[in-house]
Amino acid sequence: MTQPFELPHFYMPYPARLNPHLDEARAHSARWARETGMLEGSGIWDQADLEAHDYGLLCAYTHPDCDGPALCLITDWYVWVFFFDDHFLDMFKRTQDRAAGKAHLDRLPLFMPLDLATPVPEPENPVEAGLKDLWARTVPSMSVDWRRRFSVATEHLLNESMWELSNINEGRIANPVEYIEMRRKVGGAPWSAGLVEYATAEVPAAVAGTRPLRVLMETFSDAVHLRNDLFSYQREVEDEGENSNGVLVLETFFGCTTQEAADTVNDILTSRLHQFEHTALTEVPAVAVEKGLTPDQAAAVAAYTKGLQDWQSGGHEWHLRSSRYMNQGARSRMPWQTPGGPGASAADVGALLASAAAERLRAYSHVPFQKVGPSPLPDFHMPYELRLCPHLDGARRNLVAWTHRTGILREGVWDEDKLAAYDLALCAAGLDPDATPEALDLGAQWLAWGTYGDDYYPLVFGHRRDLAAARLTTDRLSRCMPVDGEPALVPADAMERGLADLWARTTAGMTTAQRRTLRNAVDTMTESWVWELSNQLQNRIPDPVDYLEMRRATFGSDLTLSLCRMGHGPAIPPEVYRSGPVRSLENAAVDYACLVNDIFSYQKEIEYEGEIHNAVLVVQNFFGIDHPTALGVVHDLTTQRMQQFEHVVAHELPVLYDDLTLSPQARAAMDGYLLDLQNWLAGILHWHREVDRYRAEWLGRRAHGFRPDAAPRRAPSVPVLSFR
Repeated sequence: MTQPFELPHFYMPYPARLNPHLDEARAHSARWARETGMLEGSGIWDQADLEAHDYGLLCAYTHPDCDGPALCLITDWYVWVFFFDDHFLDMFKRTQDRAAGKAHLDRLPLFMPLDLATPVPEPENPVEAGLKDLWARTVPSMSVDWRRRFSVATEHLLNESMWELSNINEGRIANPVEYIEMRRKVGGAPWSAGLVEYATAEVPAAVAGTRPLRVLMETFSDAVHLRNDLFSYQREVEDEGENSNGVLVLETFFGCTTQEAADTVNDILTSRLHQFEHTALTEVPAVAVEKGLTPDQAAAVAAYTKGLQDWQSGGHEWHLRSSRYMNQGARSRMPWQTPGGPGASAADVGALLASAAAERLRAYSHVPFQKVGPSPLPDFHMPYELRLCPHLDGARRNLVAWTHRTGILREGVWDEDKLAAYDLALCAAGLDPDATPEALDLGAQWLAWGTYGDDYYPLVFGHRRDLAAARLTTDRLSRCMPVDGEPALVPADAMERGLADLWARTTAGMTTAQRRTLRNAVDTMTESWVWELSNQLQNRIPDPVDYLEMRRATFGSDLTLSLCRMGHGPAIPPEVYRSGPVRSLENAAVDYACLVNDIFSYQKEIEYEGEIHNAVLVVQNFFGIDHPTALGVVHDLTTQRMQQFEHVVAHELPVLYDDLTLSPQARAAMDGYLLDLQNWLAGILHWHREVDRYRAEWLGRRAHGFRPDAAPRRAPSVPVLSFR
């Protein structure tokens, strides 16, 4: 069969190595698959299928250093997960039997108890039998923290198969942002990362949830999945009718040829590998020091990082050899691994190194403060009606008084003219049109505090190139938010005074758990400002995937969503918020707001602030295109995200409600939550259109600078939304 495109030249600088226990793992996995019922009689595989797929070779390449018993166990896990995938395809995707698929998935978590003393049901099929055996053999040697993380990754891998099944039922192809997010879960690479820990070293709990370790896992996942999409396009799209494939997604989104889409997928794959390397070499050592890891713990993180790297090169080699994938014409070696003399081989090496260097340097080559002029504003898709709170005028007056009282207008970053130009009370009035006067004041002041902090970090710490002071400030801000009766920090500057005041008023009636959730949300935002500052000091433009995910944090999305959720109390069960449809809904809303903000703020950030964190610039830089083309891509993405929001509301939430048998009270509460999000979206777009903050005439008069003589002279003792 003719391949639909020529496989690209893959970036893979690390040679694959083969575990010497390969034959032992092959023999063991064949016996195990037969014992659990996965071969003859299953209707899915026979012995020839298993041998052709050669999962023993996959695991021997991806885990080259573990001993024989560990390799056998890991190989069994991969046999199980690929059998699950083929079984689910044959039994539920091909038949489009959603109800039976859900019933099948609902039982599987029962076979993964955190405590092995917990009884489990009797298996009813090979998938259940295999999972029961594997869990019992794996978890005794791992901590409860690892068990919990691996169990969640396994459940995501299983449950998000329903997302794929729903898309097949609707004949719907996801947009690129949604696709990459959901592909991580259903693709199983986070799950694979858990087995890398088993094979190498367990990541210490102190750093397992930090951004650097999360980015390692996510960039690893994205690279694994995008590589698989390239090799499996023919089987998935042409044979199985799948529409969850990155090449198909980009083909559809950009309206390009299959070859162009494949080349773009490979560009994104390369970028994610560069991001992995950047994080491993810069952010991981820093977080190890910050969290006070012992030498043994730091060595464990290093071993895990190397294990992820081994998986990349080994997985690539396996794709080149497995009959499961199209691999004609793929190059199995880099030029420097190919025997030969100088001549053509040396030229190939030079060209490849030059290309890799150019790709890396492109992220650092932006010239700041370029004159770009006003950016044309497209017609934004907004299906929801704007309503404004009638208490707006009072909130405006009270916000001025509050910013004076906290000192926000006395530190050289803001003054009354800027505060009036930003009109954050107008934003609050659109976000919460039914607010009481007190609630509207609180909302406007949270907005002001978050936006002030987002302005303060790059202007003050960026001006001084003082990352250490920014980290100290971030730590002190966290200590302004007591959770369980501990004494609060005595505020020493405007940000601390503002946060302490907002925290006391907002959390007065909250439980300890709610306060902890809210503090984590604020911490996520303030820590993301440090990430932005670090990029600013390196003049490094992030890649699109990393940018969009971090943009949610810099925008204060967790904080906004936490406050919205708490407003609806316990009527909405936590499993609703954890579900894929609701996460997709929230991310679509947040991305729309973030991208709208980036379009409006393009001139302010690029020309007047020398900023690099703007989606239009990120897309320009990554794809090497001009501003009008990049603006079109970002605008199209805002439309896609709003349509995704509408799609989830219309199609996915009703199914979720039925799946979870939600009560009428819970459904009514969710209707209220949806209305909150719709008001939020309409209010944000209206605010951007109305205020002076982004207008060329105001920017030309004020610019977006600060007076260093008015800024705090000491090293600083030290947010709802933060607008750029």
